[in-house]
Amino acid sequence: MKFNIEVPKEDIKALLVEKIDNLNKPKGSLGRLEELALQIGLIQQTLSPTLSHPCHLLFGGDHGIEREGVSASPRDVTWQQMINFTKGGGGVNMLCRQHGFKLHIIDMGIDHELTAYPTIIDRKIAYGTKNFLHGPAMTEEEFDRAISTGKEMTDRCSEEGCTVICMGEMGIANTCPSSIWMSLFGNIPLSECIGAGSGLDNEGIRHKENVLKNALIRFNARSCQTIDAIRYFGGFEMVGAIGAMLRAAEHHMIIMADGFIMTACMLAASRLYPNILHYAVFGHCSGESGHRRMLDCMNAKPLLSLGMRLGEGTGALCAYPIIESSVRMMNEMNNFNNAHITKYF
Repeated sequence: MKFNIEVPKEDIKALLVEKIDNLNKPKGSLGRLEELALQIGLIQQTLSPTLSHPCHLLFGGDHGIEREGVSASPRDVTWQQMINFTKGGGGVNMLCRQHGFKLHIIDMGIDHELTAYPTIIDRKIAYGTKNFLHGPAMTEEEFDRAISTGKEMTDRCSEEGCTVICMGEMGIANTCPSSIWMSLFGNIPLSECIGAGSGLDNEGIRHKENVLKNALIRFNARSCQTIDAIRYFGGFEMVGAIGAMLRAAEHHMIIMADGFIMTACMLAASRLYPNILHYAVFGHCSGESGHRRMLDCMNAKPLLSLGMRLGEGTGALCAYPIIESSVRMMNEMNNFNNAHITKYF
């Protein structure tokens, strides 16, 4: 797995700052919009950034660890929701329609046959990952296939002219690998990384913590590389998202990062290729326990905090109008000269 992710060139930075500061407003008065405009201008290397053909990749996969009773939702919900997405009835469907995103639904490894649904892109690697309580969730070959599929999906979007991409997931129990990645890659005690997921009570959270602690004991973190931890605990949909994110950074796309699961994927990706963070916009801080701590691991500043914890990419999609406003600011606001306003600073 090799990617070439560059730090955006800063030759244009002074010109971007000058343009932002000379828009007809008090300097800094549009706050985060100004920060976003600078970031996007650097990503696209232009004083007039654009948001073209926005795409949303929704990766689905099942997890062997679900067999340990670590989720309030049954395994069948994964495939049932995937079918629901094909009918336009999910939260992600509504938000993609609202904000003009093209939705791509990808079966990375769901424990159900979905070939009867042609709008689901069939890239099934296996019928769910293996149970990482007893060994690696996937083989090296399966890992490579998941990364390659993520790259392929981003390339599809790039060929359509996409400049801003969002990722989401559907996979019961995928908060489990996310919590472990947060602990390993953020150097945070596991107990501080575990939450209710899809609705566990206190007893369920304690059971989940015990299962994950036992899995970590079996995994010798001290002698393993980052990529080993990703493969050992990850889901096919999560590794696919990592591949998609890394490829998007290669294409100099804006990458919209969602909640707990997708932030865990971005954290993992950043431990492999730190430069990816230059391309990431973190949509929101979710209601899942530990998400704020995980964001802090990357010095990330989420745009929203709405108490959302649905996943699917929904929180990031809700933040899209803010990104759009930052770009409109650059392209539609007058400066002091052409507005004939005295510059007073």
